[in-house]
Amino acid sequence: MKKINVIMPKLGMTMKRGEILEWRKKAGDPVRKGEVIAVVQSEKLTGEIKAPEDGCLVEILHDAGAEVPVGEAIAIIETEE
Repeated sequence: MKKINVIMPKLGMTMKRGEILEWRKKAGDPVRKGEVIAVVQSEKLTGEIKAPEDGCLVEILHDAGAEVPVGEAIAIIETEE
């Protein structure tokens, strides 16, 4: 099994941190590549985080409401590969 970090994306040129608005999946849920798993926002933009691969969302590293630096892992997905 392979573990993939889901990272806080950079939604805008000046974005340094983002807030997790909500998790659409919870730890233990299966996910499909391209499926929305969370919603995040910067000072100006709101965006969806999609699963990068099929697998299982094994761990959520930051709860909704948390502010997380761009590029930091917010969750871990485990794949069959």
